[in-house]
Amino acid sequence: SLQRPELVERLVCVDISPSETSAVTSFQAFVAAMRAVNIPRGLPRSTARRLAEEQLRLTVQEPTIRNFLLTNLVSSEDQFVWRVNLEAISQHLNEIMSFPDFQTSYSGPALFLGGSKSEYISSNDYPEIERLFPEAEIQYVPDAGHWVHADQPQQFLTALCNFLELPAP
Repeated sequence: SLQRPELVERLVCVDISPSETSAVTSFQAFVAAMRAVNIPRGLPRSTARRLAEEQLRLTVQEPTIRNFLLTNLVSSEDQFVWRVNLEAISQHLNEIMSFPDFQTSYSGPALFLGGSKSEYISSNDYPEIERLFPEAEIQYVPDAGHWVHADQPQQFLTALCNFLELPAP
């Protein structure tokens, strides 16, 4: 939207703001924990997944996040590996967790929809949101964390449909 605003009719940002997020996330620890997982060759999928889950549990305490990370565990040549390139993610994590410096703005309708239990959109972010997205609305879904759509799916859909001016499901 900031680079090609003519292509964007409406913008929805779900529990993320145009600021660095490394201070509010445990993502670096999650990547390190995934890299440390050790699964012997030749195990059935259920056993491999259980072993990986046990090894991640200390670092990734939230079951929903752990299960999400485990969706990236895949079988390849009689062993289980991570589908994502953890080495590249680890090497470029600072760039991934930051936001580029833009001197332009998107003047179309924008919704920043956060979870009330999440720190990814805080009042500290409001000035930058307003600078980059002057027509932005900021809303919070009650009792939702970072995974707003999973924590409160009906409230998420209602907020989204209201913003997009669609009938709610």
